[in-house]
Amino acid sequence: MAGSERTTATSRSRRMPRTPSRHPVNLAFEDAPIGARVADRVTGFLGSWTFIAIQTVVVIVWIVGNTLLLFNFDLFPFILLNLAFSTQAAYAAPLILLAGNRQSLRDRMTLEHAADETDLGDQQNRELLKGNAEILQRIEGLEQHILQLEKTILDRLG
Repeated sequence: MAGSERTTATSRSRRMPRTPSRHPVNLAFEDAPIGARVADRVTGFLGSWTFIAIQTVVVIVWIVGNTLLLFNFDLFPFILLNLAFSTQAAYAAPLILLAGNRQSLRDRMTLEHAADETDLGDQQNRELLKGNAEILQRIEGLEQHILQLEKTILDRLG
């Protein structure tokens, strides 16, 4: 039962529309040129198990079909298949580089944003510590004043 619930929850989460992130780095990347977004999506697909499975099935069908003479257009040593792989690699390599460059830029922007947030937090902490020190000084002054008042009261009573 738990496995079926998890499967249902996973399939439900896949159907829900994805809300855009409000993180400043992600907002900066939303307006990327179409070529950059295409490179990201293509390389995301090329690096997936779905792509590996599809490509494996196509290669097996291609080789078996041409070996058993079902297709008879690319016989052994499968020169057309090798040409298709070479063309795929020729297009995939620059797309992978483009996507890698964008990812490194995103990582750098994320680190810079985190550093800015940390600097802001450090500044706020310093201000709070300064305020706490001032409050402690006032409390110490009040304690001294209270002690003097107590001494005065005791002197008058005694």
